[in-house]
Amino acid sequence: MAVLLSRDASAAPGRWRIAGLMIVFVWFFLGGIAHFAATATEMTIVPPWIPWPRAAVLVSGVFELLGAAGLLWRPTRRAAGIGLFLLTLAVTPAHFYMLQRPELFHVPYWALVLRLPLQAALLVLIAWSTARPQTT
Repeated sequence: MAVLLSRDASAAPGRWRIAGLMIVFVWFFLGGIAHFAATATEMTIVPPWIPWPRAAVLVSGVFELLGAAGLLWRPTRRAAGIGLFLLTLAVTPAHFYMLQRPELFHVPYWALVLRLPLQAALLVLIAWSTARPQTT
């Protein structure tokens, strides 16, 4: 936790921002691990028009883990946030694919619908928690 804090108190993130960073970190750290622990399952949500679904799952897993690690060090936090924001946008077609073909997945339809606003909330949380601190 001390890694999230700055030496300079004026640039240190507040408690809410630290909580946001922790949520984003855990989300992408666990998500990144899932890409390797459950590769076959993750491959099922890759839309068929994306070539090499296994590579897509493994590469996105690597980027999730790198992004999560980048959140821990203040000098790389903003770049990690931008990368995770873009990665989150890049995987959005998988959510729409699941909505279009819900019969292929063992997930309640309401959960598939709920993923879209959760995705938007995640994007806001990434942007807010990794923004450069405002200095006055």
